[in-house]
Amino acid sequence: MGTRPRYEAGQKNVEQRNTELPLGDQSKGADNWYQSDRVERSSIEFANLYGMKLSGNLFRPVTKQTGKQYPAIIVGAPNGAVKEQSANLYATKMAEAGFIALSFDQVFWGDSEGQPRNAMAPDLYAESFSAAADYLTSLEDVDNKRIGVLGICASGSFAISEVKIDSRLKALATVSLTDMGAVARGQRDAMGNHAMVEEASDKRTREFAGEETAYTSGTPEEIDASSDAFAKEFYDFYRTQRGAANTTTHPTLTSFAKLLNFYSLSDIETISPRPLLFIAGDQAMSLGFSEEAYEKATEPKELYKVKGAGHVDLYDRTELIPFDKLTTFFTTNL
Repeated sequence: MGTRPRYEAGQKNVEQRNTELPLGDQSKGADNWYQSDRVERSSIEFANLYGMKLSGNLFRPVTKQTGKQYPAIIVGAPNGAVKEQSANLYATKMAEAGFIALSFDQVFWGDSEGQPRNAMAPDLYAESFSAAADYLTSLEDVDNKRIGVLGICASGSFAISEVKIDSRLKALATVSLTDMGAVARGQRDAMGNHAMVEEASDKRTREFAGEETAYTSGTPEEIDASSDAFAKEFYDFYRTQRGAANTTTHPTLTSFAKLLNFYSLSDIETISPRPLLFIAGDQAMSLGFSEEAYEKATEPKELYKVKGAGHVDLYDRTELIPFDKLTTFFTTNL
């Protein structure tokens, strides 16, 4: 849990493969850097409720007709990732299907504002989806009554949290849903004797006194034959040409404890009658989160398991990601 390199807001995220890195597993259509000549992309900025600037990309179908309004989808990236990692791919595919799509960097990450860098702030992460909706409602070609959300990995939990309190968000799909609050509480319980809370509390005192920021969790910087399957799966995306971009994925140690108070699945039934779609690989280590969310939610809802897919597979493996299922869901419900 030592010191990690920091990435300052304003640094440009990597937008193509870094050929100096290992290639990574490119099987099953892995295409994180996918671009389409059927889609127009523009860089945007928008502010959240607290005046923090977020950096995003807006994707529109090139066949978009002047004077017509379109449904829109807000796409959230995995925890510790930037918009160039998975979110842009999904947003591009949704724009190809006829939607206006918006991907963004979370506050404290990538090109968005927030200090310290890499801070965990689940309430602010959830707020980002409403901030993106604010921006979309300002666009003449967006139908304000047809805005949906697509949350990948931990963004699914942050999106669930916000959809509960923002009725403008009319439909929600999650992919490889990860309940970050439950993850943190699991780590706390494994450490035992309140060690996580004590460590974070003590580190706050020392950092306030001038000690250098420490980071924790996220994807390992190196793996070897003894590394577990979890580490290997994430390393193959975040540390190779397959998906590496300008992020460490490591949150600050002191802020990670904030997740202990984050209960995204509490009151999920209040989202009804707005529809929910939970997509997860049937081999994913995170499958239980989607199953739990589906069980707690009320109709209309659907759990869709992708045969043969793991958790990270659904970040970028285009032969496994059910884009047709997502298109049908949002077309029907927006």
